[in-house]
Amino acid sequence: MRDETPNSWEARADAASFYGFTDLPSVRDRGTVVLTHGEGPYVFDVHGRRYLDANSGLWNMVAGFDHPGLAAAAKAQYDRFPGYHAFFGRMSDQTVMLSEKLIEVSPFEGGKVFYTNSGSEANDTMVKMLWFLAQSEGQPERRKILTRKNAYHGVTAVSASMTGKPYNSVFGLPLDGFIHLTCPHYWREGRPSESEAAFTARMGIELEETIAREGADTIAGFFAEPVMGAGGVIPPSAGYFQTVVPILKKYGIPLISDEVICGFGRTGHRWGCEAYEFMPDAIISSKNLTCGYFPMGAVILGPELTDRLQAASDAIEEFPHGFTASGHPVGCAVALKAIEVLLEGTTGAPPLIENVNALTPAFEAGLARLANHPHIGEARGKGLMGALEAVKDKSNKTPFDSHLSVSERIANTCTDHGLICRPLGQAVVLCPAFIMTEAEIAEMFEKLETALNAVFDELT
Repeated sequence: MRDETPNSWEARADAASFYGFTDLPSVRDRGTVVLTHGEGPYVFDVHGRRYLDANSGLWNMVAGFDHPGLAAAAKAQYDRFPGYHAFFGRMSDQTVMLSEKLIEVSPFEGGKVFYTNSGSEANDTMVKMLWFLAQSEGQPERRKILTRKNAYHGVTAVSASMTGKPYNSVFGLPLDGFIHLTCPHYWREGRPSESEAAFTARMGIELEETIAREGADTIAGFFAEPVMGAGGVIPPSAGYFQTVVPILKKYGIPLISDEVICGFGRTGHRWGCEAYEFMPDAIISSKNLTCGYFPMGAVILGPELTDRLQAASDAIEEFPHGFTASGHPVGCAVALKAIEVLLEGTTGAPPLIENVNALTPAFEAGLARLANHPHIGEARGKGLMGALEAVKDKSNKTPFDSHLSVSERIANTCTDHGLICRPLGQAVVLCPAFIMTEAEIAEMFEKLETALNAVFDELT
């Protein structure tokens, strides 16, 4: 609980820090958890308390908080060449090697990579690329962007406009031309007596009707997370991408797979688009790209968009966009090591994606067991990402009254028991590190069950 002494870490945090995406009543009541270090999947606070972080930091610390290979890669590159840009025909050798590696591990046969500092910036950049193409190819009216309600694509003005969350209204967003289709969450969005197949078909009809209404020649692109992450870990309904991809191709609308969360193993596949068997025109990457050890994002362009963007840039002799730290040599060195750790394996250690698949049955079993609770309406997930949706009445999916802040209560109670998880709406989200053991998976679910029972006993 909160340390009230005037010079406590909690008081100092309050005095000097402006919080983002933080439940302020919880901070006022409980104080900020100020952390000092991590060991494996655990983090430690200034009071010496240990927490199993079932959130992997923010989806991204998948190799744990003290991976020696990743830290060594950063240190070695800092000693060798600590910083540079990727402007004016100059870039580091690490940047060149990472671009080659990203194309190699992508689902594309060829393409090019553009670097940013975050997933938000990468999505923002991709929109500018699509707008640039439209202008260059004589279709300046092709500016509208299609996404889905409850999607999360970032926090810049453009990427927040793509994000289908009501909280962005406080900024006067979305900007004009950003259109949000129905969230493909069958459990919540399906109509009474509607089968999952019928729901998926309706999603396709809605997309085609939207294209007809808006005009295909006004739409620049369709952005989709394979599994909606910050929407509450929402896998698409069965056959969703097999339904929407042909429609997008029919009208010449590029499909951008936002793999900021799903990419590099979270679903048990290299990419979420591979998990759901569809081919996008470009991929947005961040988070696991560096296992959280350096802020970096990337736009990975497939061959067709690469050729079109290259032609558009050649016509004006440049692509007038970029960031000071784009393609940072330390970040690229870390990312090269992260790809090795995640997908290829290191000396004496198999690739971590193998552990994702080995742990998935125990993870799914833990979700399924807690789904039997009378106040858990749905357990859902893919690979090592899952969510439990709290409901007041399970039979008709009635949520708890919003003022009860049920998921925040669960998360806070978990923290009291040494477990960090994330509240999202009325769901509790789990996205454990890829280095977890079955014993740590069991510990995670035991602590979560204790918290669920305590909160639901209090509310009912």
